[in-house]
Amino acid sequence: MFESLFKLREHGTNVRTELLAGVTTFLTMAYIIFVNPNILGSTGMDTGAIFVATCLAAAVGSFIMAFVANWPIGMAPGMGLNAFFAFVVVGALGYTWQQALAAVFVSGIIFLILTMTGVRKWLIDGIPASLRSAIVAGIGLFLAFIGLQASGLVVDNPATLTGHGDLKSAPVLYTILGFFIIVVLDVLKVRGAILIGILSVTVLSVITGHSKTPEALVSMPPSVASTFMQMDLPGLFAKGILEVILVFVLVEIFDATGTMIGVAKRAGLMPEGKPNRLGRALFADSAAILAGSVIGTSSTTAYVESTAGVQAGGRTGLTALVVGILFLAALFFAPVAGIVPAYATAPALIYVAILMLREMTDINWNDMTDVVPSVVTVILMPFTYSIAEGIAFGFISYVVLKAFTGRIREIHPATVVIAALFVIRFAIA
Repeated sequence: MFESLFKLREHGTNVRTELLAGVTTFLTMAYIIFVNPNILGSTGMDTGAIFVATCLAAAVGSFIMAFVANWPIGMAPGMGLNAFFAFVVVGALGYTWQQALAAVFVSGIIFLILTMTGVRKWLIDGIPASLRSAIVAGIGLFLAFIGLQASGLVVDNPATLTGHGDLKSAPVLYTILGFFIIVVLDVLKVRGAILIGILSVTVLSVITGHSKTPEALVSMPPSVASTFMQMDLPGLFAKGILEVILVFVLVEIFDATGTMIGVAKRAGLMPEGKPNRLGRALFADSAAILAGSVIGTSSTTAYVESTAGVQAGGRTGLTALVVGILFLAALFFAPVAGIVPAYATAPALIYVAILMLREMTDINWNDMTDVVPSVVTVILMPFTYSIAEGIAFGFISYVVLKAFTGRIREIHPATVVIAALFVIRFAIA
């Protein structure tokens, strides 16, 4: 059965290898089932429902990737996208979480259209590499700021806006401990380092009485009724959607598309000059976004942690199928998720941020017309507490600098269109 579905022999793999690859990928990305409820829960959404929605969206997305694209890529609600949903769209811009879910739903529809018409590839090809790297790095800094706040390491200071918190407090000490556990394990190539770090801090917190003891380790999943089909489309359109949709679309283009291409190349699934299944993978990504918004979570995306599964030998959709099955199994561990404190997930945010900041090395530091827009993008995201502002000023400054230095031919039409849309957003705000 697996041979006929996934063509294992054709890809030089077997069931045992694919199963191992699936488990490996799941362990490296399973931290999201603890982090996502903590982030989205800040909007007022029920954390139990978010936990279920996270697991279901990850399972559905991975299944679609498995059967439609036959690629070894795990899907789940994305880091960065969930922070934009919670802290920018709901927290800063004042949308309700129901309207934010509607924005995710609309962005999924737009992705389907862009994918089927080929516009998505046009956008990917047209956006400068320096800005793509800067956006990833900027989101990383934004996540780090959120993690530092959640841990108590960074607090409000009326004189300087921010300052350090009580370095002797339990949340801060646990955050520091969890961070070093994650880093050391990752350096030692231990699979699931981030997950182990989160669970270690949680267990220590329970033992020392800083967190409540779960009534059980396993139970039936909580109800997802409070988030299922809760998109407020009329409210979204009444409030305005341009900025929100534009950022959701742009971030997802960089995040998912770049990840899928990178993982597929590592797996040898995109040989030079030969047909591949990127179009199907992009379709799977778009469908997963729609499914996630209906269930009740932020945008579902391809996970770069899938690289771990590829390194373990994963080459087909069977790897993704295993990932999806394990996310379904995780549904029954809701009691564990319910006791994970914010300071247990904060180290994960900070470490993921550090990994994302590595993108800065891909910026062309010899060309100031590339450097300035990139750095503006990176620094404005955390300092304005808005991913949208960073992207907007990055694109606008890129077009302005290239145009006024006589290098207008270097500007792709896609970049001009995106910059113009942000200018319009500022004009009508």
